[in-house]
Amino acid sequence: MKAVPRLHVITDATLQARFSHGELARLALAGGADCVQFREKRPWTTRELAAAAREVVEACAEAGALAVIDDRADVALEVGASAVHLGHHDLDAATARRILGATSIVGGTANSYAEAARVWSTEVDYLGVGPVYGTRSKADPAPQMGLETLARIAADCPRPVIAIGGIGPDGIADIVRAGAHGVAVLSRVATADLPDAATRDCADALRDALGNRMR
Repeated sequence: MKAVPRLHVITDATLQARFSHGELARLALAGGADCVQFREKRPWTTRELAAAAREVVEACAEAGALAVIDDRADVALEVGASAVHLGHHDLDAATARRILGATSIVGGTANSYAEAARVWSTEVDYLGVGPVYGTRSKADPAPQMGLETLARIAADCPRPVIAIGGIGPDGIADIVRAGAHGVAVLSRVATADLPDAATRDCADALRDALGNRMR
């Protein structure tokens, strides 16, 4: 099984206008993130997406962290990223892996137990599962999942589960107890006055919950 990072920070820029994707990535990495996911939902051209994603990839390379490109395997290939996270309407995992190569990391999305069971039967390396506590990052979010469903998925899923949705330091211990491999954080970092400090708070909470194991 491929090594999947524990603390994913997502650089969706729609929640703030102070930092570019690259700047937010560097702050998150300084705070202890071991993975940064580039997410851009605005109608940018492929060239614009690649230019912004490349900054994230470069920051991650310098920090020895994983860069994940949201949705677009073609952009990941263009900017030299070895990982992609796929949503419900994106390429299937097998096609994305053919584009990026056998050693790439491919993540999938699940908003319910039924979706998780379908996705983990495909060629994904991990599942992003949620929203656990709700989310502010989407205009039409899926229903809040809660810890009980997260625990059921984590118990049955043969892949690492990354919990997402409304996650901050206070909720991380419960998420790890539910069986999650790690967490993905968006608004808690992106909207913070000091994104590096906010990331560090999450990293410390995750490290404590994992018994000081981040690998």
